[in-house]
Amino acid sequence: MSNFQEYEVWFAAGSQHLYGPKTLRQAEQNAKEVAQYFNEKVNFPVKIVYKPIVTRPEEITALCREANHSPKCIGIMTWLHTFSPTKMWINGLNILTKPLFQLDTQYNETVPWNTMDMDFMNLNQTAHGGREFGFICARMKVPTTVAIGFWKDSKVHEKIERWMRVSAGIMAEQSLKVVRFGDNMREVGVTEGNKVSAQIKFGYSVNTHAVGDLVQVINDIPQSDVDALVEEYETLYRFSPVTQKNGEKRQNVIDAARIELGIKKFLVQGGYGAYTNTFEDLHGIKQLPGIASQRLMQQGYGFSAEGDWKTSALLRTIKLMASGIDRGTSFMEDYTYDFTKGQELVIGSHMLEVCPSIADEKPLVDAQYLGIGGKDDPVRLIFKSRPGPAINASLIDLGNRFRLVTNALETIEQPHPLPKLPVACAVWKPKPSLDVSTQAWIAAGAAHHSVYTQALDMEYFRLYAKLKDMEIAVIDENTNTHQFEKELLWNDMLYSNKVK
Repeated sequence: MSNFQEYEVWFAAGSQHLYGPKTLRQAEQNAKEVAQYFNEKVNFPVKIVYKPIVTRPEEITALCREANHSPKCIGIMTWLHTFSPTKMWINGLNILTKPLFQLDTQYNETVPWNTMDMDFMNLNQTAHGGREFGFICARMKVPTTVAIGFWKDSKVHEKIERWMRVSAGIMAEQSLKVVRFGDNMREVGVTEGNKVSAQIKFGYSVNTHAVGDLVQVINDIPQSDVDALVEEYETLYRFSPVTQKNGEKRQNVIDAARIELGIKKFLVQGGYGAYTNTFEDLHGIKQLPGIASQRLMQQGYGFSAEGDWKTSALLRTIKLMASGIDRGTSFMEDYTYDFTKGQELVIGSHMLEVCPSIADEKPLVDAQYLGIGGKDDPVRLIFKSRPGPAINASLIDLGNRFRLVTNALETIEQPHPLPKLPVACAVWKPKPSLDVSTQAWIAAGAAHHSVYTQALDMEYFRLYAKLKDMEIAVIDENTNTHQFEKELLWNDMLYSNKVK
């Protein structure tokens, strides 16, 4: 469910008329070549659209105004090829609402020592033109992402791609619709939040539909469509004896397929990109949606359990950012600890809903008793997660602002089988340790629900928070409990004054 093909990054070099038409023509030619190289030689997820070189305040303001109103433009990339006095940029940056990227490069990779003259110096002035641009962005508090290095360097490309993906996620958030089937799990605090504040901050809307509205759609799904989906399950997954053809819980599989088709139809018809449900409000649904939520997550939809709309929306955004990356992202919950000395671990799972995009094996379809919800035994996909580095992210509402909490993890091979636990799960070592990471997570007020991703590194989350002007509390290998608590206090003072 990628929107990358719908988006564009606008690329405009900055200069001035001081150096004469010859220099400007050369600067424009160089900029066109860079843009063409990015589109043809680098596998960026978003197309770069070349815009004419800007040399006057009115041109810059017009560029920024046009970018704001373009439904395709997710951000502006600028290159200060020559020196571009930045008072010219003030009016444009004052109105710019799209993310800004500064490509701090030069056309030449190396200096031509034997032939370098003043014409060369006048043309290739990024070394101080970029600093001039940096000043005005700092002075105006415009969040800017900067890549420094030769424009053909892979490290520069990596930074551009990260910015593109985050900017695309931010753009998609502004039109995201989240539907809640029922309310939050009763008496739970952290899954609550101010939906109006969220729409002001992130752009997405969160609204509730009665479960009966969904039930009607589920019941109207043609049996032929249900049969076709069950056949698809047969091609993709292993089946436990009770869920195989003629198994005692085969009907549960058929009912689960109908539920999946009904939820997806409801989402498509309403233009929803994310949803929540809760086991306390299933009236008219035969079982808690397990395999349905797992498979819809794999298709790119945001999901969270128990009415947790913040995690559902964040999952949808992270899914989009990670589109095309061959590593998974899922709804997750820290479920239980293993306190074995020197090998402390967290087992992450949920009752049913873990996305198979993180699976390290062919999932098993099974239907097992679930002691909550009072419904038929729900069908779910069972698997263990692939090992590797990962991030857990939690978005919480502190009343006067939102805080993003992230924890770096190392997912390991599941050390022992779990023959009596019929759920998908991931096992990880949180950084820097279970003790420190958990103390920091709790001190920050992060939720028991999270977005777990192996597709994005910590820099994605730092950049996302920066571009959203949002507090982020990072827990990683460098975290010290006392210093972390001080940072939370500093953030209280800084971000409490930024309420919209």
